[in-house]
Amino acid sequence: MTQGTVLTGNGGNSMDAGKDNNNTSIGEDGQRGRVIQPLWLLIVEVVTGVSVLSILTLCAIAGLRRRKDRSSRRGVPWTRALSWKENNVISIDDDLLGNVPKISRQELAEACEDFSNIIGSSQETVVYKGTMKDGREIAVVSMSASVHHWTNYVELYFQKEVVEVARLSHENAGKMVGYCKSSDPFSRMVVFEYPSNGTLYEHLHDVEGCQLSWPRRMKIALSIARVLRHLHTELQPPFAVAALASSSVYLTEDFSPKIIDFERWRGLVGKPLLSSGCVVNGGGGHSNGVVDSRHVRFMDVQANTFAFGVILLELISGRASLSKDTDDLVNWARKHLEQAGEFGKLVDPKLRSVGQESLGIICNVVNLCIDAEPSRRPSMNMIGAILEEGVDTSVRDSSLAWAEAAIS
Repeated sequence: MTQGTVLTGNGGNSMDAGKDNNNTSIGEDGQRGRVIQPLWLLIVEVVTGVSVLSILTLCAIAGLRRRKDRSSRRGVPWTRALSWKENNVISIDDDLLGNVPKISRQELAEACEDFSNIIGSSQETVVYKGTMKDGREIAVVSMSASVHHWTNYVELYFQKEVVEVARLSHENAGKMVGYCKSSDPFSRMVVFEYPSNGTLYEHLHDVEGCQLSWPRRMKIALSIARVLRHLHTELQPPFAVAALASSSVYLTEDFSPKIIDFERWRGLVGKPLLSSGCVVNGGGGHSNGVVDSRHVRFMDVQANTFAFGVILLELISGRASLSKDTDDLVNWARKHLEQAGEFGKLVDPKLRSVGQESLGIICNVVNLCIDAEPSRRPSMNMIGAILEEGVDTSVRDSSLAWAEAAIS
């Protein structure tokens, strides 16, 4: 019994030992040891923990950035976020206009009768006429912009445009007298010598009777061709007129033309980074806002060539570029320009005598200038050479001939 009891006790211990073998390891000393985990499970746990921690860190950083951006946007007025130019520091070179005469606002106010003598206006500019103390007649172009919208970018653009126009020195280009820059009251103005005989447009379309004879019209055409040749080919970099038209050609007392580009100053505040200089009637626009400046200048020059062709049509026909009679002058003239026998139908009926040979050359030049493909239009260097070679300006003015005949 005693031995059986012992066996029973040993059997119980053996069963417990077998149970313990599934969960723990028993050392030789019979004591329990700690559980040993597999190595692969330990690696998975470490990698998972690091990944979760990284994701949580990235989410926290992104949340902080979003919160910061929102708070910064709420703190900046919308008027200061109109464009990238507002957030960039533009350095203004005070010496940029050093070679251009500066005229005080007070002096211009006295010349223009306290800025009451307005001869033109638009949403962007106002043009005043005045007389300087030395007797020179002037035209003053004043920018219609408040100090709040006159950013450093616009100021830099204004100064560069002043320097650009001031370098024009041709006898048939309007001369810049100087500029005005005032802080109180805020003013930005440019001043030109003003030919007092009106514009070519007015003499061709608004004045009754024929004040411009054929020889006089041919002289005007040659003078415009020469100044455009100078601007396009002799100046470096080339200069293109922003809006060339008969209304931008002013005449002196002896009917010498002067191109004054008043339109250049319109829209200065909202000027894009690169000026496209688009001109209606075949100027050729740009499909995007980022264009190489050399390409822009090339397109503007070609637009000037087209516009010169339109001015030639106005000179020989006496018709405006747009009118109720012809609608679009170029479209009306094309059918007569296709055949030399039709050239005579383009002539202004008010003209008493026309040089037929010169008319043929003018019409051929017009055909070249108004080509629908801008790249096929010749340079003003070539056009000027054709006109100087073939156009006769020596024909006596018929009005003078009549006066001499009446006297005799």
